[in-house]
Amino acid sequence: MPSVKIAKKSTDTDMTPFVDIAFLILSFFIMATKFKPPEPVEIKTPGSVLSQKLPESNAVMITVDSSNRVFFSVLSDKDKTKYDLIIQGINSSQNLGLTPAEMSNFKQTYAVGVPFGGLKQLLGTAAADQGRLKQTGIPVLDSANNQLYWWIAESKKAFGGEELKFLIKGDGQSKYPTFEAVVSALKRNEEFKYNLVTSLDDVPAGSDFDKMNKRIK
Repeated sequence: MPSVKIAKKSTDTDMTPFVDIAFLILSFFIMATKFKPPEPVEIKTPGSVLSQKLPESNAVMITVDSSNRVFFSVLSDKDKTKYDLIIQGINSSQNLGLTPAEMSNFKQTYAVGVPFGGLKQLLGTAAADQGRLKQTGIPVLDSANNQLYWWIAESKKAFGGEELKFLIKGDGQSKYPTFEAVVSALKRNEEFKYNLVTSLDDVPAGSDFDKMNKRIK
């Protein structure tokens, strides 16, 4: 009985479609990834065992560095007009005489850490070059001239009836009087709830939290 010969087929695989798919996936992640904006100063935050994701919008970040300098920044990815409302309110209430171009630059400014008298120079500098400027911090220690109060007040006006969260990110070496002055500015604006930004530490071994985690696992 004659044997049946099976036609031999090439075992080579055309990888072109796979390469195309890989580049499509890579392009998607590049376009969809949100990069963390640079911080105005290096902050070494205290540790905490509670993990909670920071809001990416509708939030105000108040930063206190190791030299007790205070910085103010806004998180509003969804509605960029909030930046315009805040800086227009500051310009009007403090009679700063900012130009439209300077006020427009506020949207690109990572954080404000100067007194009102230095705001015109800061906003007159391109965002990429602002890191070269020496920011002395927003004055807060003089209760009669706590300028952070005005930044918080204008933020509340800009966000209107929307929920606005306040975040305080303080260096572990910062002093209590500065932190107290920051909280005072919030209280004067009738804001009594805020979140402290900390570094995530391991749960202390043997603590109730540690025992609870082990039971859950």
